[in-house]
Amino acid sequence: MKLLLPYFKKYAKDTLLSTIMVIITGLSTLYQPRILENIQKAFMADQGHNVMNEVILLIAMAVVAIVAGILMVFFTSRLAQNITSDLRERTYRKIQSFSFANIEYFSTGSLTTRLINDMNQITNLIMNLFLQLLRMPILIFGSIIFSIITIPRYWWATLLMATLLTSLGTSVLKKMDAIFEKFQVKMDDISTQAKETLQGVRVVKSFNQEDQEIKKFNQTSDQLNVYNLQIGYWFSTIMPGLLLIGYLIIALVIYLIGTSIKAHPSDVAVISPYLNYILTLLFCSINLGAVSMTFTRGNVSLKRIQEVLDTKPDVVFNDKAPKTKLAGSIEFDDVSFTYQGNDEPTLEHISFKAEPGQQIGIVGATGSGKSTLAQLIARIYDPTTGKIKIGGSDLREVSEEALRKTVSFVLQKAILFSGTIKTNLQQGKNEATNYELERAAQMAQAQEFIQRYPDNFDHEVEERSANLSGGQKQRLSIARGLISGAPILILDDSTSALDAESEAKVQQALEKELKDTTTVIIAEKIVSVMHADKILVLDDGKLVAQGTHEELLASSPIYQEIYQTQRAKEKRGEF
Repeated sequence: MKLLLPYFKKYAKDTLLSTIMVIITGLSTLYQPRILENIQKAFMADQGHNVMNEVILLIAMAVVAIVAGILMVFFTSRLAQNITSDLRERTYRKIQSFSFANIEYFSTGSLTTRLINDMNQITNLIMNLFLQLLRMPILIFGSIIFSIITIPRYWWATLLMATLLTSLGTSVLKKMDAIFEKFQVKMDDISTQAKETLQGVRVVKSFNQEDQEIKKFNQTSDQLNVYNLQIGYWFSTIMPGLLLIGYLIIALVIYLIGTSIKAHPSDVAVISPYLNYILTLLFCSINLGAVSMTFTRGNVSLKRIQEVLDTKPDVVFNDKAPKTKLAGSIEFDDVSFTYQGNDEPTLEHISFKAEPGQQIGIVGATGSGKSTLAQLIARIYDPTTGKIKIGGSDLREVSEEALRKTVSFVLQKAILFSGTIKTNLQQGKNEATNYELERAAQMAQAQEFIQRYPDNFDHEVEERSANLSGGQKQRLSIARGLISGAPILILDDSTSALDAESEAKVQQALEKELKDTTTVIIAEKIVSVMHADKILVLDDGKLVAQGTHEELLASSPIYQEIYQTQRAKEKRGEF
């Protein structure tokens, strides 16, 4: 609940008004049986005038309770929605600051569940906190006090009932708390599975894996169902138990009143109010049990949101550093990197320099660490040991804004967002002009298919860019990277989906238009980097050679092997 306290202070007006309305409705509910008692006593005493006064008071009290109830729901709803909205935005902002390692730790499915399902649970928690939980103590303690005042000699019956109800409710809720935590974990798992299966539906269908995916999903779903049933079993146990305790006490009290009515004839007027208080106590206890389960579930969700907010990003920038662009030089000084959870390093003792305007090629077998090296340049990860410098500055001392202005990264997998082609390209530069859009599209060889659309750059991009081919997505992704005019451009195998002719045109455009840009090209094919000023050859995470294409052909056995193998495949038509 500590997480919510600052928000209650922020929305102090709604918090205060909700609390006041809760108190008014609670006190109104408690006082109405007293008025009924006065009416019955006035009838027995044949005091018609007093009866009319008490009836008017009862009607006025009912009107007050109704108005206060409506306002209570209004203020509480507004408070709950405002707090949840702020908390969701804060959590989303926190997630945006996470490094890849942080996101991999939580998983995208878990983070999605926390932003949607857990936030809904927190909304329910706040609603129940004011509409039920704050009102329950007023009604419970008020019912106990007023029932004892109404028939003082049976005070023990009221306290016995309250003790038994509390004992049963507490023991059951403790057991359910642990089940709710397991339930939320399984919700993460099922969300992740559904997301992966739906995103990879083409792969699933291509390899005829529908039955296997259904089996995996059903296993998780069945486990989730087990926890749901356990919650239902405990819920079905606590309700009859509470009712049984309440009605047995009520039956006992009625029996005792019946046996002593001659000695206490005034009990006739107080039986109805007394039973009203006892029933209020009973149903408040039942309602409190149901609300406590919602509260317990919401508390689990609060812990899960708190976990996200308390997580420190693995990559922290120096916000006090200048925000201007850096020069385009790159320097790796004895850099090693190991992924979290791995024992073996992905990169070991990498050292090289790239001057501004140079074109750097990176080649090596699959799994040799090419993409990891590129991600270190963009500071998606921090090196385990060693230093990386951009423009002569250690990346750990550079501000995030300066780095993003300096380094533009075109990922291996082209990812576009719902919207238009223009909005996707403008992610590289928000204020990009039409000229800049067209220039970037021409360099990426995207202009040829964009011009075929009647709405040109305003053409709609569907969810997961389903209306574009792989080559079109890659070309738009390259254009987005080019549009910023960053001094350093990283192309992580980003032309793999292009045909040879289109790839050659993109390379020619880059060489012609980006002479002052330091370009880092990661490629499987040597032909894609053979004209680079410097080529880095990686093997099993180690930098085994560096130089021009001609130098490496003369000196590097690994580079020679890769080149000759690819030439042979090219002759066989495999490339």
